Amino acid sequence: MTETAKNVTSRREFLKHTGRVAAASALVGTAIPYVHAAEDNTIRVVLVGCGGRGTGAAKDAMSVKQGPVKLVAMADVFEDRLKTSYANLKDLGDKVDVPDDRKFVGFDAYKKAMDCLKPGDVAIFATPLAFRGPHCAYAVEKGLNVFMEKPLTADGPTSRRLIDLAKKATEKNLKIGVGLMSRHARPLEEVHKRIQDGEIGDIVLMRGYRMHGPLGSFASEKWPGDPSELLWQIKRFHSFLWASGGNFNDFYIHVIDHCCWMKDGWPVKAQALGGRHYRQTDDGKPSVDQNFDVYSVEYVFDDGARLIMDGRCINGCTQIYNSAAHGTKGMAILSKSGDCGTPSSTYKGQNPDRDKMIWQSKDQSNPYQNEWNDLVDAIRGDKPYNELERGVMASAVSSLGRKAAHTGVEITLDAFLKSEQEYAPGVNEFTMDSPAPLKAGPDGAYPIPMPGIVTDREY
Repeated sequence: MTETAKNVTSRREFLKHTGRVAAASALVGTAIPYVHAAEDNTIRVVLVGCGGRGTGAAKDAMSVKQGPVKLVAMADVFEDRLKTSYANLKDLGDKVDVPDDRKFVGFDAYKKAMDCLKPGDVAIFATPLAFRGPHCAYAVEKGLNVFMEKPLTADGPTSRRLIDLAKKATEKNLKIGVGLMSRHARPLEEVHKRIQDGEIGDIVLMRGYRMHGPLGSFASEKWPGDPSELLWQIKRFHSFLWASGGNFNDFYIHVIDHCCWMKDGWPVKAQALGGRHYRQTDDGKPSVDQNFDVYSVEYVFDDGARLIMDGRCINGCTQIYNSAAHGTKGMAILSKSGDCGTPSSTYKGQNPDRDKMIWQSKDQSNPYQNEWNDLVDAIRGDKPYNELERGVMASAVSSLGRKAAHTGVEITLDAFLKSEQEYAPGVNEFTMDSPAPLKAGPDGAYPIPMPGIVTDREY
């Protein structure tokens, strides 16, 4: 499997004028450029998935400086989340034009929201990953540009379908951004260039860490009976592999992705370990989610270089959240703190000693805003821009490590991508009355990974 866009391209050119876009539309059926009335160059946006990250993405979209962007519709399966999101966005004034008749609730709400757009507008997807496939397919069908949050897939079949969809989007000249903001962190762009230029030699080892206490819906108690089991699992999406890929995908994908970027490639295989230690709440109630508390994955690249990714969600332990690369001539701090925290730096030798420093970044720009600036530049400049296949591959590599830990078996990336196990088949047909893809047992607990015992699947 190859990456469609190995290197991040500069995307800072502003739309020249409306006439250029109109002229681009004359290209025979091969492109669907941004098209609106000549006097209105507003990019209209809809938000599908109105949680915190979706609300943040909408704010970033409307904060670009390259011409007007307006939010015109919203969709979610939870009315209360839509209302909360709207309340947090309405203070942006005339950038938000979402009357009640353009606020849609339900599993088909995404279609109703996108039906409010014209070709060349933008749909934001910030739902749990299980819904990326049908949502993105509808956007491509309608000729819409897309920004979607990570991760994108949790299994082989959905990964393959989205890779095929990426090719269709490219054929239609659609622009697709993926919320892996490390690729738009200017310090990481610079350290990537320095590594590729040989500043630390050939990479032999990379280290990634995200170790802290429980976050989000990492751990869940027994389903309370209301709302439905399906809606409850969607609300608690970090707890279920079908909805999120578990905490491994959702928490660790950024570090995994930008480490793979430093190698300009994806690992060929992985072996891993992990376990469940403290699986109950402070008041002694059992935790019924599917996550491990700890993970340690060894990814192997085709030249033998390794990436070690360590994750932990346990209170009271040392907290480490950073990444580094070691080469034959020196080492680099990729992210000093967090997914892409500054400064990045390079050193002679294998220790980040101040007196051995070669370079340290100075840029402090917001990578979340950068990714939107880059996407809108591509839309207004009608430049090729499609991060979908890369986002799928980052999700697949994350899933590869998770599956290796959950089974206790070394797995190749090729085997993962060719696997037939799909965690949420028929997700495009879900209704409010649908059963959950994963059913609790009589004790209220869900199937959990059993490494070495269940090895042909994760649970």
